Amino acid sequence: MSAKLHLGTVRALDGQKPKAGEESRLLLPARDLVTHGAVLGMTGSGKTGLVMVMVEEALRAGVPVLCIDVKGDLPNLLLSFPSFAAEAVAPWLEAAGTASSQAGTASSLAEKAAQEREHGLRAHGIDEAALLGYAQRSFVRVVTPGSDAGELLHLLSSLERPTARWAEDPEAARATLSAAVSLVLRLLGRDADPARSKEHVLLSVLAERRLAAGQPADIPSLLADVAAPPITTIGALGVDEFLSKRARKELAASLNNLLAAPMFRSWREGSSLDVAAWMRPVNGRTPATVLSVAHLDDDERELVLGLVLEEVLSWVRGVPGSRELRALIVFDEVFGFLPPHPQNPPTKRPLVALMKQARAFGVGVLVATQNPMDLDYRALSNAGLWCLGRLQTDADRERVIEGLANEANAGMAQAELRTLLKRLALRWFFVRNVHAAREGVLLQPRWAMSLMRGPMTRAEIRRARKVG
Repeated sequence: MSAKLHLGTVRALDGQKPKAGEESRLLLPARDLVTHGAVLGMTGSGKTGLVMVMVEEALRAGVPVLCIDVKGDLPNLLLSFPSFAAEAVAPWLEAAGTASSQAGTASSLAEKAAQEREHGLRAHGIDEAALLGYAQRSFVRVVTPGSDAGELLHLLSSLERPTARWAEDPEAARATLSAAVSLVLRLLGRDADPARSKEHVLLSVLAERRLAAGQPADIPSLLADVAAPPITTIGALGVDEFLSKRARKELAASLNNLLAAPMFRSWREGSSLDVAAWMRPVNGRTPATVLSVAHLDDDERELVLGLVLEEVLSWVRGVPGSRELRALIVFDEVFGFLPPHPQNPPTKRPLVALMKQARAFGVGVLVATQNPMDLDYRALSNAGLWCLGRLQTDADRERVIEGLANEANAGMAQAELRTLLKRLALRWFFVRNVHAAREGVLLQPRWAMSLMRGPMTRAEIRRARKVG
């Protein structure tokens, strides 16, 4: 039987509380997330809190999670204290400036915050035993590409650290290779389109030759191969005819500059980009990997997440099929990464493919955003679970209603759904699950077990990792 995820308090669409004997909690079967989900709501609507609760519930059910964090909120998962003690909360209130901005001593403020946390969690049936059990059975790591605040990540490990993938699944290996080469070319400011860029084709051919032979295709080796190609033809053309010596010399010089750049060095350090390893239990504990890119600029985020999502897609295609939820991919604030046509950032292709294909392998995708105007709803039409919170403008509500068409408002008139969304209070969501018999319910998410203290800086991530 599929585990059930306790998301919070439920009410009927007319706002009436459940009658005596009726279930007052929303218990979502974990397998329902195999068909993906979307959480939409303005800033302050409780969207990130609901996402955190869904991650915690997946971990409680033994489902590994990969969280993509753009804003800096999801490292809060490190703050899952195993008790209601005020001493655990106090350092994080001080870090947030609470103690200096309000009257009273730091200890009294911590005591008050701890009491509020205890009251909120106990109201949803979560006591200290549940907190301790969650802390003992889950393992949270934070990965920060290009920064040692969390775990460093070797973004070009698919090039520089050969694996057996070329013999086992060459198609998946080529997809990952293509994404890694695109990353390198974008860092050089060159055309990174795999189908159009001659430089992409050249580097891919040279890298595949090495990787297929079990040799590393690291930047120094590729630089040498570009300067003096170990092949005579590419396709039907000679190497010099395909890309002139002068053009290859300029490419080699650019690769050397990249190799010498101090910033690039940190992108080639740390653990390998290995999604399968992220999904394995750690000393018997269910893992949650938070890939945080909040410290990167917009272009770097697109490059890094495009590469990581290609690796996720390759991993998904290599696992056996399943009807049960084997893993959950969470993308909090997908704005700009899954835009409508004709925009095509490097994250869009793998995200669309995951929304279409991952369900067959038991992998669910949960995306969240406060910007519903900027979503590709054709991709999101694959989602079976919709959680719609307070939306800021009429345009946002209309876009959601138009985009969802027959998904979220099944059985409801559009005018009725429009009125419902307009009247939603903060921290309440209209939930439509295609697997449920009811046309929809209202949900108030439960308190998160992790302390929700807002975006964490790199220094705070370092400190939380040491405490954990």
